[in-house]
Amino acid sequence: MDRDLLERLFHRAVDAAQPQHAIAANLPTPPRGRTVVIGAGKASAQMARAFELAWPGAIDSSLVVTRYGYATACERIEIVEASHPVPDVAGYLAARRMMEKVSGLGHDDLVVALISGGGSALLPQPAPGLSFEDEQAVNEVLLASGAPISVMNVIRNELSAIKGGRLAALASPARVATLIVSDIPGDDPSLVASGPTVPLSSGRAEARHLASLHRLKLPAAAEELLASDLNPAPSAGDARFHHNTVRIIASAALSLEAAAAEARQAGLEARILSDAIEGEARDVAGVLAALSREIRTRNRPFTRPSLLLSGGETTVTIRGDGRGGRNSEFLLALALAIDGIDGITALAADTDGIDGAGDNAGAVCDGQSAGRMRAAGIDPRRALANNDAYNAFRAINGLLVTGPTGTNVNDFRAIVVR
Repeated sequence: MDRDLLERLFHRAVDAAQPQHAIAANLPTPPRGRTVVIGAGKASAQMARAFELAWPGAIDSSLVVTRYGYATACERIEIVEASHPVPDVAGYLAARRMMEKVSGLGHDDLVVALISGGGSALLPQPAPGLSFEDEQAVNEVLLASGAPISVMNVIRNELSAIKGGRLAALASPARVATLIVSDIPGDDPSLVASGPTVPLSSGRAEARHLASLHRLKLPAAAEELLASDLNPAPSAGDARFHHNTVRIIASAALSLEAAAAEARQAGLEARILSDAIEGEARDVAGVLAALSREIRTRNRPFTRPSLLLSGGETTVTIRGDGRGGRNSEFLLALALAIDGIDGITALAADTDGIDGAGDNAGAVCDGQSAGRMRAAGIDPRRALANNDAYNAFRAINGLLVTGPTGTNVNDFRAIVVR
C-alpha cells in the first residue's frame, strides 16, 4: 500500500536528520578554558543530549530552550521549554538568562551554540524601544502574512536584541562554535532561528523593503525602529566573529537523499525536485499536481512508476478561521487538483512532527480523498477557502500523527505516481 511506503520514507527522512547521528562527527576543538552550551529550536534539546554524551570535557553553566513538549532529559545542560510559534514570557526569560551566560567570557573559553528551526520564536528579546508585546505582535503579523521564512527572519533580525549575530557578539572574545540543524530553504545559516550567533548579510534597508513589499502592518514601535538606524546588527566582517565556526549538520537535502535511497531499495525510482521550494502552499500544490497528472496520463517527463520528493517551506496566507498547517493545506489543494484520478498518492508533513499548531505532522491523500470528504459531509473547496485542512483530513482518517520527532529540517513531500 502506497500510504505505508510514504510513511516509511518520511520516517527515514526524519531519522537521517536526528542530531545523535551528526553531533559526534562535528564536535569543535575543546578549549583551554570553560565550555558553555547554549541553544534554541525544536531540535535543540535532542542536540544538547547528543552533545553532552559525545563531549570529552566538562560543561559549564549551560542553557537550551525548546518548544513545549519537545524537551528531553539532560544531565549537564539545562533545558527550558517555551512557546512556538508566538513567543511567551518563558522564552523571554530564557533569552535574558542566555545573554547573561555568554557575557564576561574570556579568550580561552568556548561557546557551543546548538541552533535549529523554531529558535526565532523561542528566543524573544525585543530591541531597545520595543516591548515584549510588540515582539509578540510582530510574530503574529509575520505568521499571517504568507511571507517566506527567509523574509520573516530578516525582519525579525532588525527588531531583536539577540538575533542577527548579537548573541555571538556578546560572547566575544570567547570562541563560538555553531552547530545547525537547518530548516531554511537553501541552508543559509544566518537565517536559521534568525541567526543568534551568525550575522546576516542583509541589513536595515532590506528589512524595510521586505516589510513594504509584503504590506506588513507592524506595531508602531516596530515601524519606527525600522525607519531609524538604531539597534544596528553586527556585520559579517566584524572582527569579533573571525575565530568562530559554523557547521550545518543536518538539512532537508540530506533527508531527501536518505528517503530516495530507501525508495530505490523498494524498487521505486525517486526524483528529488528540490530541497528549497517556497511559495503559497496551494500554489505549490497546483504545480506538483500538474506534474503528477502529466506522469500519470502521458508518462512524461518521468516514466511510471515514479516518486517525486521535495522539501523547503511553503507558506499559508490566512484567510479563514479553520485549523491546519501548511502541509495539510498543500495536500488539500493537491487532493482537489487530482480529484478522481487513480494512481497518485501523496504525503506532506513537517519533519518536526507538528504541522503548524496542530497535533499532526501532516497528512496523506490520493485521487479519492476529495470524494471521501464530500461523502463525510465536508466540502473540500470550502475547507480550503477557510484554511480548515486539518478537519477535512481528520474526517477521512487522512492525518499523519507522529508526535515531536526531535529534529526539524522543514517540509517533506512525497508523491507516488503509478
